[in-house]
Amino acid sequence: MNSLQFILICFISLVAISACSQPPKEGFYQSGIMYCSESNPANFNPQLDTSSTTSDASSHQIYDRLLDFDADSGRIIPSLASSWKVSDDGLTYTFQLRRNVPFHTTDYFTPSRPMNADDVIFSLNRWRLPQHPFHQVSGGRYPYFESLGLADNIRQIERINGYRVKITLSQRDSSFLANLATDFSVILSFEYAEALLREAAPERLDHYPIGTGPYKFESYRKDHHIRYVTHTEHWKALSQAPRLIYDITPKSSLRLAKLITGECDAIAFPAQTELDIIRDREELELAKKPGLNIGFWAFNTRRPPFDNPDVRRALAYAIDKNTLLEAVYFDSATRARSLLPAASWAYQADAEDTAYNPAVARQLLKKAGIEPGFTMTIWAMPIERAYNPNAAKMAELMQRYLADVGIVVNIVTYDWTTFRKHLREGLHDSVLIGWSADNGDPDNFYRPLLSCGAIPSGTNRAMWCNEKYDALINEALQTEDLAKRKAIYQRVNNLLFDELPLVPIAHAFRYRAYRKELKGMQINPYGGIRFGGVTKKL
Repeated sequence: MNSLQFILICFISLVAISACSQPPKEGFYQSGIMYCSESNPANFNPQLDTSSTTSDASSHQIYDRLLDFDADSGRIIPSLASSWKVSDDGLTYTFQLRRNVPFHTTDYFTPSRPMNADDVIFSLNRWRLPQHPFHQVSGGRYPYFESLGLADNIRQIERINGYRVKITLSQRDSSFLANLATDFSVILSFEYAEALLREAAPERLDHYPIGTGPYKFESYRKDHHIRYVTHTEHWKALSQAPRLIYDITPKSSLRLAKLITGECDAIAFPAQTELDIIRDREELELAKKPGLNIGFWAFNTRRPPFDNPDVRRALAYAIDKNTLLEAVYFDSATRARSLLPAASWAYQADAEDTAYNPAVARQLLKKAGIEPGFTMTIWAMPIERAYNPNAAKMAELMQRYLADVGIVVNIVTYDWTTFRKHLREGLHDSVLIGWSADNGDPDNFYRPLLSCGAIPSGTNRAMWCNEKYDALINEALQTEDLAKRKAIYQRVNNLLFDELPLVPIAHAFRYRAYRKELKGMQINPYGGIRFGGVTKKL
């Protein structure tokens, strides 16, 4: 046991003693699942936000999508659409909808009918049509869809009948079905939206949600909790806990303490330093899977001198990625050579990668006219993510490396909401952040992270726009032939190595820590946590 683990165990023991002094939890809570989440959701509609905190709180608990992913195979499977057909030219998709799927009945809305084609059309048109009556509600930003340019490629959505919808594209898109299965493509209630318009309260759609998912929203208290009750009429007829409570607990060590004492049944984002503690406790489970994610260091290419590829390359050569992996990830990640992890079918094992070479870094900086003493910022995420469990520590290590080549680094951080707001405004020189893919298609990495269209949405943190890059990733969607697509993505990797708008650092494993009383818990490689079908043995 190292000294850090000893300190953690001592802290946990103190919390456990405190917990034991508290009165027993009511049966009301004992029968439900308690999940220690890491932060507050921005809202309860994942259409509006790419944060995994928002997605975890809403996407798979409150809503369903037309399609879904099989968590084991990654195959696209039916959900609210029971079947679908694609035209020979790849431009027309016809979806047959499942019948008798009830929406939630809550104390603030009672539906008069089950889900039908009107709900699907409303949900898709809301984010794709600027003139839609709900498009500007809650800010009018749909970052995931904007980053893909998906709205521009949908020519028409037609209601064939009450349970059949046809979508026509302008150009072939081999990732289209995968995008309809992501966390963000949720189906909302058109009837509920109409009622809110009549009440002149349309924004309630995103804060008092109505969906068809396995749990119904009950209440939310910022910085404290979210409460859900089971949707007993869910179309899958899932066996699950009658209640689900999110205990909002920002500090990782406190989440672990609550897991050990039984105050929480599962926790978000266990810290790397806590994994051995979890493994050593008989009452706990630690599930692990390779992650479809990427942690990276992005440069704001709209700010001189970071618009110069030589400067970006110099900074990349100044840091030792292997040391960053050892110090921050503790053997829970693999070194990233490109955006794509080894789990992707388009992964390129021999992709070019920068190496630690401070002498080359100094030469490139001199060539670019950067004098010793140049000052820059590294923005470090204030929260833990699988793709970067400790951005502050990583920034401190990089600060030392960059000092060796004459660069002065100021580390910047804010609360998560402010941090993301200022990133979108382009106030950063560089940022340590990352991306967790929402489906297994390579386009889900390349397009949201670096396409021109992803800059306004805020997912392109490098604010880098390259017409050749966009042309290549668009070309890759024009064919269903995986070998041809893979060859195109190799050309994309070569371009990114030459331009280096960001430095790929790590692909992290995903962990799920929970008590053994929970049955049915899985790591979802393609998006947020799912509690539908999870039971608790009392």
